[in-house]
Amino acid sequence: MSLYPPFPVNSSGHLQVSETHSIYYEDSGLQDGVPIIFLHGGPGAGTDEIDRRYFDPSHYRTILFDQRGSGKSTPHASLHENTTWHLVSDIEALRAHLQIPKWLVFGGSWGSTLSLAYAQTHPDRVAGLILRGIFTLRKSELQFFYQGGADWLFPDYFEEYKSVIPEEERADMMGAYYKRLTGDDEAEKLKCAAAWSRWETATSKLIVDANYIAKSENPKWALAFARIESHFFVNEGFMKEGQLIADAHKIAHLPITIIQGRYDVVCPAKTSWELYQALGGPQNKNVEYKIIGDAGHSAHEKNIQAALIDAVDKFKSLKF
Repeated sequence: MSLYPPFPVNSSGHLQVSETHSIYYEDSGLQDGVPIIFLHGGPGAGTDEIDRRYFDPSHYRTILFDQRGSGKSTPHASLHENTTWHLVSDIEALRAHLQIPKWLVFGGSWGSTLSLAYAQTHPDRVAGLILRGIFTLRKSELQFFYQGGADWLFPDYFEEYKSVIPEEERADMMGAYYKRLTGDDEAEKLKCAAAWSRWETATSKLIVDANYIAKSENPKWALAFARIESHFFVNEGFMKEGQLIADAHKIAHLPITIIQGRYDVVCPAKTSWELYQALGGPQNKNVEYKIIGDAGHSAHEKNIQAALIDAVDKFKSLKF
């Protein structure tokens, strides 16, 4: 299935959510349609025009926003008052600002983390969830990708990622990167931002995509992506270990679709399976769990993209 053709934004703006932060948002599609919010990845990646094209503009009112420090939100790459729970609060503030009583929530990778955190905090405001590439920020997940595990499959790209860190500091790669990304040496900061971002973009698809890796060459994008990601990751998402899996019962009554690439090394399938089991597994008919057998992590891989569009289209029958 193909993305919907490009369609315009009906309105956009900035919402001041704190003394420091102003978040950019877009409202598109059918103004009185079924509301759905897209939660982008990273954290720090920001939104893109293509993100609204998963949603039929003749049925859905689609809301996109750039999380704190990301995209067009200001201040750029800021870590001040930037935690999971600040972002959850921002989603609620945006919902109230747009006068939306309840909405569907769509998120992949870090977007799935934030979707789960928001839904578990405000289940009465969520009509359903469409999740991809489940990520819950447990230590084992972070260690697998940033310290040791994914390097067994991508040793060449991991060599580039670790090369910017002195050998004596490589026992804690996330900490070493974070120190540099929050330091005063601007040249080193940009060098580390590019290397961190290259590692993730190189490993995001089943087949390495040079055009996707090229995103990391944009220093403004890479700096927000790497700084904000490392900030969240060294702080373990500002959550208790395993919190999102442990609290899955709070949303088990909601219709949920989970789409997972079999060969996802950024957010391996084990986490999505454990979430599915925590939601009740096959006994819970509210939950659909779908493994895509020929895909990695990216939402833009052909069969993951098709599965996401199909899931969103199936949710058209939902009444709320």
